[in-house]
Amino acid sequence: MLKIQVGHSYFLSYDRKQWERGKPYPPLATIQIAALLRQVGHDVSLFDAMLADGVEDYEGSLQAARPDVVVIYEDNFNYLTKMCLGRMREAACQMITEARAHGARVIVAGSDASDHPDAFLAAGAHAVLIGEGIGALIELIGRLERDPGVDAASWVSDIAGIATLVSGQTRLMRIGVQPPDLRLIGHPAWDLVDIERYRTMWLERHGYFSLNMAASRGCPFRCNWCAKPIWGNHYRQRGAQDVAAEMTYLKRTFKPDHIWMADDIFGFHVDWVAEFGAHLIDADGSVPFTIQTRADLISERMANALEQAGCAEAWIGAESGSQRVLDAMTKGTKVEELIVARGRLGEHGIRVGFFIQLGYLGEQLADLLMTRELIRQAAPDDIGVSVSYPLPGTKFYEQVKAQLGAKTHWQDSGDLAMMFRGAYDSDFYRSVRDLLHEQVTFQQLATGEPPELRSQAGLALDARWDALIASEQSHRSDDPTLPLATVQTNVQVKRHAAFSQNR
Repeated sequence: MLKIQVGHSYFLSYDRKQWERGKPYPPLATIQIAALLRQVGHDVSLFDAMLADGVEDYEGSLQAARPDVVVIYEDNFNYLTKMCLGRMREAACQMITEARAHGARVIVAGSDASDHPDAFLAAGAHAVLIGEGIGALIELIGRLERDPGVDAASWVSDIAGIATLVSGQTRLMRIGVQPPDLRLIGHPAWDLVDIERYRTMWLERHGYFSLNMAASRGCPFRCNWCAKPIWGNHYRQRGAQDVAAEMTYLKRTFKPDHIWMADDIFGFHVDWVAEFGAHLIDADGSVPFTIQTRADLISERMANALEQAGCAEAWIGAESGSQRVLDAMTKGTKVEELIVARGRLGEHGIRVGFFIQLGYLGEQLADLLMTRELIRQAAPDDIGVSVSYPLPGTKFYEQVKAQLGAKTHWQDSGDLAMMFRGAYDSDFYRSVRDLLHEQVTFQQLATGEPPELRSQAGLALDARWDALIASEQSHRSDDPTLPLATVQTNVQVKRHAAFSQNR
């Protein structure tokens, strides 16, 4: 039996935007790995960086755990890990160095490590798992258990799906993107998590307590900007009864008020959602939950099944109100579907959020105004706005990688900086983001406030849009990347005028 410390390097305190948002979740993939390693007979501890004060807390955890092996396994269900934030890479590398100083063998896994193993190997990692890496992890742990004194070179040699250093050079034995591993079954090691610390922060910040779980791994859709270094386009769904049993367990053990379903795409098949809901009803196990989904999956039957299961909120990857931008992204959805899906979910009492992406290749002012129009027509309850973010392994990255300089990742999730030449500079997109959020606020204000207040707020918002549009030429890039057909200025002006008159 080995003493293994499993951890991750996403420190909420290092991400100002997310710290202010104050919605931390336990590292789901990390505690799944902890459960797997415990199932095969090892003594497992957890270093949970999420609510740690900083990387300085890691030293104490090493002294307490005295591990033979450290597995830094990033949470693949946390979308922020896919962004490969620079500050978190720095933290991971410091953790690797400290673990090595304590004499531990070090294994690293995650999106950033799969894309850039060199950085983690240079910090001292013995092996970097490429992708999910379950098979390689089990082999590494098995070898060490059989021969605890095995030298480092022999320990990591000839294992497919890992990166190692050999004579100072990275040796990478790729096996291609693999589907989610069937050996990762069973529920996460929830007992290793300091649940009360999470509960305290949620209650202080929001007055309720939320936990997370996942019913599937992966996503089968092919949006050309979406990085998928872990599962590629593979998708594997757990049994509906098993997922319902886990929700029931969380409800009875930790009494959360809400659950975040961390799947890239929740449910997918309406029959599965209906079965899931039926099991929850039978067990009295339902907790109000939030999902991520797509507009083209929201049939009337799906909306009804989600309501019956207890879905309280659905976030849809809307991305843009411009069909040509959606088509360029190979998103596979229609603008009309976004409006219909929002309406259907709303009729079933489910709140709707839209994820919006600004700055995609060739996007012009008219496209941005179409996104504003989408928000006006669909009236989502909330939105999340980002700019197009090139990550290795995507077609989008290949189109812009020649322009990427020293800055290839954001430092934290609030960066919102353009890393390639879009149509406009970062300041312009930040202004559009702010105005889109104000648009949502205005539309919600309009439902319950006196008409004069609504009119004044609408005029003020229009004035801010007018000012931004008037300044757009000064924010344009000199040589935007691969622009789509340029939209005529008079079309832009007509759309803006028509929108203003309709207010």
